[in-house]
Amino acid sequence: MHNKILATLILVVSMSMAGIAQKTYGIQKTFRIASLGGWDYLAINGKELYVSHGNQVNILDKTSGDSIGVVTNTNGVHGIAFVPQVNKGYTTNGRLNNVTVFDLTTHEVVQQIATGQNPDALVYDRFSKSIFVCNGRSNDLTVIDVASNKVTATIALGGKPETAVTDHAGKLYVNIEDKNEIVEVNTQTLTAKRHWPLGKAEAPTGLAFDINTKRLFAGCEKLLVVMDAANGTVITQIPIGDGCDGVVFDVATKTIFTSNGEGTMTVIKEEAANNFKVTETIITKPGARTITLDETTHQLYLPTAEFEPLAADAKKGDRPKMKPGTFQVLVVGKL
Repeated sequence: MHNKILATLILVVSMSMAGIAQKTYGIQKTFRIASLGGWDYLAINGKELYVSHGNQVNILDKTSGDSIGVVTNTNGVHGIAFVPQVNKGYTTNGRLNNVTVFDLTTHEVVQQIATGQNPDALVYDRFSKSIFVCNGRSNDLTVIDVASNKVTATIALGGKPETAVTDHAGKLYVNIEDKNEIVEVNTQTLTAKRHWPLGKAEAPTGLAFDINTKRLFAGCEKLLVVMDAANGTVITQIPIGDGCDGVVFDVATKTIFTSNGEGTMTVIKEEAANNFKVTETIITKPGARTITLDETTHQLYLPTAEFEPLAADAKKGDRPKMKPGTFQVLVVGKL
């Protein structure tokens, strides 16, 4: 009898441990892009996946990975944004110090607009009907009216802007990488208002926002900082993987994902406005440091490549070389 009870207990414990170890998310498929070049952001528009890649943007079918087209003349491309209401897409071109405007139907380049130095991320704000461009070297924002494609303002930030998010109600929030802070920008007066420190966290890169709880999620070095967007109070700091450069928030599942360049993705559940829990760490691939979310399918896309081993005499901070022709996009979803 005792042996049967013991055996039953062992079975229950084993099943419980298996449940804990079981992963919810994993790599479902990989899209290969053979052309040369580095990468940064990627973005979803309808059925299309736009991938920044060297001097162009590759456009793929988000389901099959088949090539649909390219947006050309985007030397040093970083960010990609869409304004379907006017049928326009926008890219930031870091080596050209400008933004490319392209037609969302034909993918043809319509115009190029001068910005500040080294434009990086960009975001469309419905409240002001403007594109806000983060200029990493000139430490400011370029504001572009989407109806006229005219620059309406340049907003000094006092530090290097990395990523921006909007509440679409008059406020923009910008990660300032070299100052370890978030700046609140008024999108009506086009002025930088408040500067909020991120506590002990350093080098904020990726940034996401829960519009319902008014919580900002800033990806920093090995930490995700949760901040109250109303007053800049740091709610909590959550350990994540190393090399984070992207953060997204799935509003439907109330889940935060951080893409960590070390080759992992941290999954964090928002259980309440001030309550967060790491639910799992997913193995991706080294170099998969940026991320985008398809809000309709809840799949995640992360670009990376295969790399040569570091040389024996490599110095601290040296990066391995990409193997030619190995650029790829990982598609991550529920298993």
